[in-house]
Amino acid sequence: MRHGKKFNHLGRKTAHRKAMLANMACSLIEHKRINTTTAKAKALKQFVEPLITKSKEDTTHNRRIVMSRLRQKEAVAELFRDVAAKVADRPGGYTRIIKLGNRLGDNADMAMIELVDYNELYNAGKPAKKTTRRSRRGGSKAAASPATETQASNEEE
Repeated sequence: MRHGKKFNHLGRKTAHRKAMLANMACSLIEHKRINTTTAKAKALKQFVEPLITKSKEDTTHNRRIVMSRLRQKEAVAELFRDVAAKVADRPGGYTRIIKLGNRLGDNADMAMIELVDYNELYNAGKPAKKTTRRSRRGGSKAAASPATETQASNEEE
């Protein structure tokens, strides 16, 4: 039974778990994506997303709260300087977990956790959405081409 089990303890004592999550969060902020096990990625997501939300409002109080959790001055500075600027308009969901398969040595389920706004490859393939029916049918192209030809001929004269 799982009565009162709010989060995954990851087979570690409290101090070890907090230190490990703090180190993983600092690595995530520094490198923008890390590979780890799926269980650790899910625990890290719960750990780091509230800190990113706090970084959106740069106050001394929020910096002290984040510093007490992360324990690395450079990571806190980068979080408040660079990451907060990128996620300023996003209302949550700052990280993405992508499952990678099983690890060869022990068959552990592996995953990649990344900051959503820093993946240019994932966002580059998506063109701007077209909302009108004519643009999907190609009707506006046909209607626009004779008009542009007449404008070009008028300019030449």
